[in-house]
Order: sequence, then C-alpha cells, then structure tokens
Amino acid sequence: MSHMDAAETPQNEYTAKDIHILDEINAVRLRPGMYIGGTDKQGLHHLLYEIVYNSIDEAMAGFCNYIEVIIHEDCSVTVIDNGRGIPTEVIPGLDITALEAVLTRLHAGAKFGGHVYSISSGLHGVGASVVNALSTWLQARVRRQGKLYYQEYRRGLPLKEVEVIDASRDTGTSITFMADKEIFGDINYNFDSVCQRIKELAYLNKGVEINIKDKRDSREKTFYFEGGIASFVRQLNRNRTLIHDHPLYFTDRTDHTIVEVALQYTSSFTDFSLSFANCVNTRDGGSHVTGLRSALTRVFNDYARSNKLLKETDAGFTGEDVRQGLTAVISVRLPQPQFEGQTKVKLGNLEIKTQVESIVTSSLSLYLEQHPAEARAIITRCTIAAKAREAAHRARELVFKKSGLETSTLPGKLADCSEKDPSLCELFLVEGDSAGGSAKQGRDRRYQAILPLRGKILNVEKASKDKILEHEEIKAIIIALRTNINEHFSIDKLRYDKVIIMTDADVDGAHIRSLLLTFFYRHMPELIDQDHLYIAQPPLYRIKSGKQHFWIYSEEEKQAKLAELNGSKVNIQRYKGLGEMSPEQLWQTTMSSTSRTIYKVEIQDAITADQTFHMLMGSEVPPRKSFIQSHARYVRNLDV
Repeated sequence: MSHMDAAETPQNEYTAKDIHILDEINAVRLRPGMYIGGTDKQGLHHLLYEIVYNSIDEAMAGFCNYIEVIIHEDCSVTVIDNGRGIPTEVIPGLDITALEAVLTRLHAGAKFGGHVYSISSGLHGVGASVVNALSTWLQARVRRQGKLYYQEYRRGLPLKEVEVIDASRDTGTSITFMADKEIFGDINYNFDSVCQRIKELAYLNKGVEINIKDKRDSREKTFYFEGGIASFVRQLNRNRTLIHDHPLYFTDRTDHTIVEVALQYTSSFTDFSLSFANCVNTRDGGSHVTGLRSALTRVFNDYARSNKLLKETDAGFTGEDVRQGLTAVISVRLPQPQFEGQTKVKLGNLEIKTQVESIVTSSLSLYLEQHPAEARAIITRCTIAAKAREAAHRARELVFKKSGLETSTLPGKLADCSEKDPSLCELFLVEGDSAGGSAKQGRDRRYQAILPLRGKILNVEKASKDKILEHEEIKAIIIALRTNINEHFSIDKLRYDKVIIMTDADVDGAHIRSLLLTFFYRHMPELIDQDHLYIAQPPLYRIKSGKQHFWIYSEEEKQAKLAELNGSKVNIQRYKGLGEMSPEQLWQTTMSSTSRTIYKVEIQDAITADQTFHMLMGSEVPPRKSFIQSHARYVRNLDV
C-alpha cells in the first residue's frame, strides 16, 4: 500500500450512522440499462468507473490522495484507495453493517446525509451496490480502526457476515469484482479507454495520484497533476499555436459550491471546451457552461470598451466571437447536482449559472487589468473573429437566399430521391463525376439521393467560416441537407436519415473522406451525435474462380479467400476507384441495403477526436509528421 495516507480528523468522523438506506436493488439485474446505460462495452467500463468514483469522493472530501486500479489477467478489477475506509459497524437501528448496506442496497451511502460527503460523484449512491449486483462475485477489504475487514458477495448477496481477517496500520478500501458474463457477455476492458478516464479524473483532482495496472500485458501508467485543470488545458493545446503562453486559472467558493475554470486562447478557428460537475463529464453543458459563456462575453466587451479597443458605435463581441480559438475546462463541485437525463450529460442547477458568472466575471476582470499585454492579444483575437463572423453572415445570406435554402431549390448536380419522408431517405456524397454518374444509374431512385463532389473539398480546420461558406462543394452539401451549420444548425430540417460518404479505396479517397469528416465534426457534429453519418465500404478486389466471383473488402479477407480456393485457377481484379465498377456492380457491392457494408461514424472520446482532427488537418506540421511516422506500420491497402 502507498505510504501517502491521508489523515483523519475528529470533526469529519465517518461512521455507520452516516449511512442512509433509501431503497432495495432487487430490479438491477433485470434492468441493468436503467442504472448503467446498457450492457455493452460502455456499460462494462461504467462498472469500473463507479468503484473509482467512490474513491474520488474520498479524495474530494480531503481524505484520499492515492488510488490504484488493477485489471487482472482474468479481467476482474481491483480498486484500492487510502481513504478512511467504508464503515463496518452495524447501522444504528438496523441489523446490517454499513459496508453491507453500501454494497447491497440502492441509495445506501454517506452521500445522502450531507455530513460525510457534501460533494460526491457517481450514481447518487447506487454505484457500488449496482456494481455488486451485476458482478459474479465481489470482495471488499476495508482497513480501518487498526483492523482489516473482509466480506465477499455472489451476484450482490453476501456469503457471510463481515469478518476481521488481520490487523492494519493503514486506512482505506479495496474492492475487487468480476463483471457477470451472463449480463455483459465478453468481459474485456480497454486499457486505453480506462486510462483516458482515469487521466481526466487526475486532472480534475489535483494532488491525487492515480495508478492503473493491466496485468494482462504488464502495462502500467500513473497520473498526477499538481496544476489540475490548468495542466489539462495546457495538454489539450500542446499542438496548437497559442495567443498567450499560460492558461488563465480561476477558482473560488460561493456558498457550498466550488468553481474552477481554466482557459487559453489559440489561433484555431474552432473552440473546444469540457465541463464537469462533481467530476462527471457534462457533455451537453448546462447552467455552469451558460454562466461561463455569459461572463466571458460581458468581461471582454467591458474591457474592450473601457480601454477604447471597441468604438462606441461598434456592435460589440458576441459569444461566438469570444469563444473562437478558446480552449476551456470548467469544473464545479456542488452538494446536490441535478442532472438532466439518465446519462448525466447536462447540469440543471439554475443557481450555478449565477455563481459561475459572478466568480468568472470578477476573476477575469482582475486578470485583464493586471495583464494588459495578454488582454490586448485576446481582444485582438476576438476582433478578428468578429470580422470573420460578419463576413460569414454576409456569405450565409448569399448562399442560403440565392441558392435556395429558404425555397425549394436544390443544388443542380444533386440527383434527389422521390421519397419525401426523411426517415426513409439516404444521401450519398460521392467522390468525382464519374463515380457519381455510376451511382446515379445504379441507385434505387425511390429513397437514394446522389450528390457528386468534384475534387477535394476545403480543409475547414484551416479556414474561417466565411471562407467555408464560399466553397462550392460545401455550399452544395449544406443546401442539400437543409440543416444549416454551426449555431444555426437544425437537425429537424435534415432531409435524409443517412448521410453516406462514398469515396475511392485509395489515398485520394481517404483524404477526401478525412476532409468531409473534419467538416461534419467541426460544423455539423449533431449528424454524428444522432447517428446520421456513415461511411460506405467499396470492395478492394473481385476474385473470379470458374463461374463464381467474390467481392473482397480487405487484405485479410483476400488472403482467406485465396487459401479457400487453393489449387483453383483464380483471376484477381483490383478496384481503386468507384468509377471502375459498372452501375450494377456499384449497387450490388456498395449501395444495396441488403448486401453493402457501411460504417456508422461515432465519436466516443471528444478529447482524442478534437486533438486528432487538429493534428492531422491543422497547420502545425511537426506533430502530424510524428503521428504519421509512428503509425506508418499500421497502414493497410496503401496506393501510391
């Protein structure tokens, strides 16, 4: 066990009387999705995180500074902390120990009393009991009051009473569990995914060391950040051109709420922000994000006007202006968070907006007065963004009014489908006029629309919004979809349920696909979030053996088929371009819903996605070169 043991204080005593029982968990195994979102890989990983959250609660309370996560060879998981240890004595008035209550009953935990954990993460106290219920077995070891306590469970039920198995000079809790294969199927944790979340928690809890070991292949990582979320922002911006050298960091407490904000401006045309409430990633923002944005807009306008950087006749900066190029992390900790929706992606506490706005306004205003050089650099950045916004507004009016977004006019090269119900329609974005012609002939005209794209579209990672709206191919996509883009985007106006990118299976096709993915990720992310964006997989080969022929979609599949046809005379035809196939072949291999292969575009990790898109499509060459060199050995089907 680590030597970094946190001290206990009498005024923060943690005993059985602090455990409050609210409900039973007899329905958890029948409906696990209600508690962890599902029984897929994401749900499996959620079990691990819920146990880690219990240790994080001890860290947020000031009693834990070391957490260890171990993935064992059999895919069982152990989480160890050096906190105070879950109480093991009997709860007053009830014939059950606090440890057993925490691990077997929903809503049983110190989070409900408000005395031990005024601030907590996880599933409102149901985390540990849900993990126990969804595990084949679970073992709890508690070091507390000079003793080592132990209790074991099978599918949520204790095998026997809590027992003392040894003496202990340390304090803390160790939970080991094996997720139930009857519920989750294949039990296989992704080390990189777990590391990403653990690293995130370490950033959010500065001064807490979190170690993760994977005994399946002897990998190990340790995360510790003295700078907290300021270090987080610095990491997010490591490959970007900075407007000011060091992240701005503010923290303050109001009532029982703690607010932390770190922000830094870059030369990027996009913004990237992460928000958290009690260490839960609020992907859809909420009241804390609204408060931050309001404060930024107000402070930068006030500073610019008071220092004559904005004229009295100028309209002032909008929220869009002050966010362009901004990387920000906001973390709030509050006693009773109200999350909207089952999956906790949006914070709903209305009072947090005012609290965040007040803290950021006062702290940021003081910073700008004390750092005039950095203040002027940021204001200049906002001014440039405002001019680009005005130019984009003019371009948008020109595009949408003259090109027909507000009428029934569609792009001239769009071959639309006859079906009018968007839920039944799909649009193919096809590389090149030749392939577009084949696709138009081979499609099912009832529900499939074709939009040919000429050449490589604009790299939006290196272009302002007005330049994006002036690009002909992008204009055609926007008008065909009818959704508009950016802050004007409306998913309700989407004319096609599936938007399918169909490019050649060569280097140029991959580049065009990357450009399109970058555009959609940066300017129409809702298409991805709501499962409307897909990638078509055309065949690489056609293998003919006698009167039989086979469409082959990968090198591995090719080798397997050749081995199967060993001894037979075969003819192998390599397809590099969609235009090399006849309309019938293109329909059969790539477009028919009964025989095609298409991949849904998903973004599971926003941080990695943002950094990868910027690295591969942005202006900075060294990180892109390094990435290509380090990943070159993984490249398949490269055509040069």
